Amino acid sequence: MNTKKIAGIGLLTAVVVVLQLLGGFIKFGPFSITLTLAPIIVGAAIYGVWAGGWLGLIFGVVVLINDSALFLAFNPAATIIMVLLKGVCCGLAAGAVYRLLSRKNIWLGVIPAGLVAPIINTGIFVIGCLLFFMPLINEWAAALDFENGTRYLFFGMIGVNFIVEMLINLILSSVIVKIITINKKIA
Repeated sequence: MNTKKIAGIGLLTAVVVVLQLLGGFIKFGPFSITLTLAPIIVGAAIYGVWAGGWLGLIFGVVVLINDSALFLAFNPAATIIMVLLKGVCCGLAAGAVYRLLSRKNIWLGVIPAGLVAPIINTGIFVIGCLLFFMPLINEWAAALDFENGTRYLFFGMIGVNFIVEMLINLILSSVIVKIITINKKIA
């Protein structure tokens, strides 16, 4: 690794931490919107698949520290695995998709990478909730007069949150493309 790459990944690591800490103030439904996926995608596209995985890991660590208290109290091991896995996998997947598809066109790489990151992030969250946290989700659903825990999971916790995250990533794709284009001219 060269100095430029180390500095770039370090800077994006700091951006991930700050965005995740401040992102808690932007809420749609009971959960905050994850703005952190954009720098993960940028890092994965510019610096490679493993940089995306690293940035995803940092995202997961901050989520564990800052946003996972209710899940940690219910099932600590499952929470740690789920949160770290969803972060690392969304970074690795964004990097792999970008690397595979951007050979012909940067847009062809960035837009799918911008889509795959929130899909993986939310998908692993859903699977983790279904496998390990449904008794807790059912309690929350009953307290909020939802018909059942599964409806609450998909419509109360994920629905609007996922759509907004997906739209944010699609909008930010143009910014990401510009950053990548500028970076390639500098390098």
